[in-house]
Amino acid sequence: MKTNVYVDGFNLYYRVKRTPYRWLDIAKLCEVMLPQNEIHRIRYFTARVINPPDDPHVLDRQQIYLRALRTIPNLSIHYGQFIRNPVRMPLVNPRPNGPRTVEVWKTEEKGSDVNLACYMLLDAFKHEYEVAVVISNDSDLKEPIKIVRREFNLRVVVLHPVLPPQHGRKMTLSVELSHVATKSLIIEDAHLAQSQFPPQMQDQHGTITKPEKW
Repeated sequence: MKTNVYVDGFNLYYRVKRTPYRWLDIAKLCEVMLPQNEIHRIRYFTARVINPPDDPHVLDRQQIYLRALRTIPNLSIHYGQFIRNPVRMPLVNPRPNGPRTVEVWKTEEKGSDVNLACYMLLDAFKHEYEVAVVISNDSDLKEPIKIVRREFNLRVVVLHPVLPPQHGRKMTLSVELSHVATKSLIIEDAHLAQSQFPPQMQDQHGTITKPEKW
């Protein structure tokens, strides 16, 4: 079945962040998890990150990874944006006679989920696919998935990037997405391990090398 894949880049990143599998070949992941599907197009939704004070090379590593993704012939990258603003937040346990709030940096990623929903609906309208695959665990995508199924009578498979307990952070599978999807699958470590780019790759600009911290 002709299949388009829609990747919530940051949602997927938080799945692989605490694993050795961040150098992820998304096309290979689709082959591993959906061997019967003909992958027509992969749309990857992300935003250029802002370096935090304690790690000035985060953006560099992201750009290297995006360069690796661009070697996948049928993959396109769609950008939202990162916004960082100082905001004042209340303290959970303020000291007696001390300040009750503290000023912190609030970093937000804007646009990726909206962009993903728009392109999934546009591609359905243009009859680009028979199956949409959504790689996300974000319940905000429930409504566009329902529309694709109800209005276009198309199948939607959700690949949930849910972090297993052994990685130190519990992430619960989105029941909202699993209820509206035609089919739901959880991305396991075994799938990620089979879906890695080689440590060194070539593109038209030269050699791409997996970042050391990855």
